[in-house]
Amino acid sequence: MLSAQDNELLTRTGPETGMGKLFRQFWIPVLLSRELPEPDCPPKKLTVMGESLLAFRDSEGRVGLVEPECPHRRANLYYGRNEEGGLRCVYHGWKFDVTGQCVDLPTAPPDSAYKDRIRIKAYPTREWGDLVWAYMGAGEPPALPDMEFALVPPSHRYVSKKWQDCNWMQSLEGAVDTAHFSFLHMVIADNDDEAIAKLQHAAIGAQAVQNNRIRWVRDDKVPRFEIHPFDAGLVIGGVRKADNEELYWRITQFLMPNHAYAPSAFPGENYHGQTFVPVSDTACWIYTYTWNPERPLTEKEIEMAREGHTVHAKVDEHYVPLRNIRNDYLIDREEQKYRSFTGIHGVSEQDAAIQDSQGPIMDRTRENLGATDIGIVRTRNALLNGARMALAGEIHPATGAPAAYAVRSGGWVADADKPLKDVMRERFGHPEGYVGEHYGRPCRNV
Repeated sequence: MLSAQDNELLTRTGPETGMGKLFRQFWIPVLLSRELPEPDCPPKKLTVMGESLLAFRDSEGRVGLVEPECPHRRANLYYGRNEEGGLRCVYHGWKFDVTGQCVDLPTAPPDSAYKDRIRIKAYPTREWGDLVWAYMGAGEPPALPDMEFALVPPSHRYVSKKWQDCNWMQSLEGAVDTAHFSFLHMVIADNDDEAIAKLQHAAIGAQAVQNNRIRWVRDDKVPRFEIHPFDAGLVIGGVRKADNEELYWRITQFLMPNHAYAPSAFPGENYHGQTFVPVSDTACWIYTYTWNPERPLTEKEIEMAREGHTVHAKVDEHYVPLRNIRNDYLIDREEQKYRSFTGIHGVSEQDAAIQDSQGPIMDRTRENLGATDIGIVRTRNALLNGARMALAGEIHPATGAPAAYAVRSGGWVADADKPLKDVMRERFGHPEGYVGEHYGRPCRNV
């Protein structure tokens, strides 16, 4: 369990908090690129870490992220005109570009230099991997992280997002906790063939149920964990018994400060990851991405993601999952009794139901952790140390290691005497899962 003070430090992300200061040292996704579909399209309201902002795409296609109030009479620029390279307030016509600079002030004399002194707050943005990223910290932004889903061609990936009604950390903890698959996502079946058929129907997909993997997860409910820190975060390996005295490894990656990769993919299969972005201290956006480094995604795979398969959720036009806390995730008690462990359809929705059920901000002073929670403990410690560094005015070293983010997670079957680093070399060719050399990046920390 955590102390009340550490729980506060872990979960609060306002600008003066330790975690908020840590987040603001990194690039953070704030929108899907497709939410601003064309130059001079309508602006988009958003809230990030409790801060109300406005995003717009200018005539040249650049994305601005600015405070929403015009500095003249505090009218909201959401109602403004997005035109000719800037956002113009409809109250008195003051106009601002993507840097926040006032570029036209029609209520001042033509020869006045007043507009040159007028600015609104604006954050740097970049588009990377079909997401709009923002840097909300002080000073020059670091380089964007070399996350593989953003390095592959656009045809090789699909990105989505969903709303979640809980603190961001609960969602992240669910992603790095690979022990729960033996329960939360399991089906009830009389034999392995029936289990595979049910899992495929339940939107987990064929990949996760091939080669006896689901049987190994079902039968060994107490995985052992081995964890290694590296420049960008933590490699978290969970190992279960396989057949013939071999071991089944499910390896996830936690990448500072708020990214996690799923542990299921074998070579040739699709990889999945998530990024958890606080809206407030009691809600978050989850940006979800599927990619394949070897080939374009098929239309069927993309359609399955849109329909809520694997880690994606089926959402409405506001990116709110159709199955959510307000309708009890459409839990089916008959389904729960006879066919699935939860009675809730969808891996993403099963995760959300449990994470939301922990409360808007989980009280970690009352929990009782066990041996399979070591990945959560190590992730918390990494974040708490980072938050304390940020409070002390120190910059986290991961901000200066963008190439270290070019890693993969995934599954593998190995001999029982192999430690995690040897398994990683066998699976990925590198002890930390580094694949940056495939994209012309220099390999680090071999």
